[in-house]
Amino acid sequence: MTWLLNGPWLSVLMLTLLLLAVFHRPLAWAGKVLARSLMGLGFLALWSGSGFLAGMSLGVNLFNALTLGLLGLPGFGLLMLLKWMGT
Repeated sequence: MTWLLNGPWLSVLMLTLLLLAVFHRPLAWAGKVLARSLMGLGFLALWSGSGFLAGMSLGVNLFNALTLGLLGLPGFGLLMLLKWMGT
């Protein structure tokens, strides 16, 4: 147990706890956006198979997944509008 008190381990632990306390909300927000973007990526993968038959396919990429993760269903409408406009 003395090895924990001798050396930089206690300082590293205290710094880690301080950073987690300070950045708790931004890290939680980033985790939520990441989870929603992964769900959006899965939706895009499903949509690319079925939307191709109707002529409304979207690319499965990080930009589209982040748009769906941040905006949700309105983001899907935005992506479809951009695709329809030819941009």
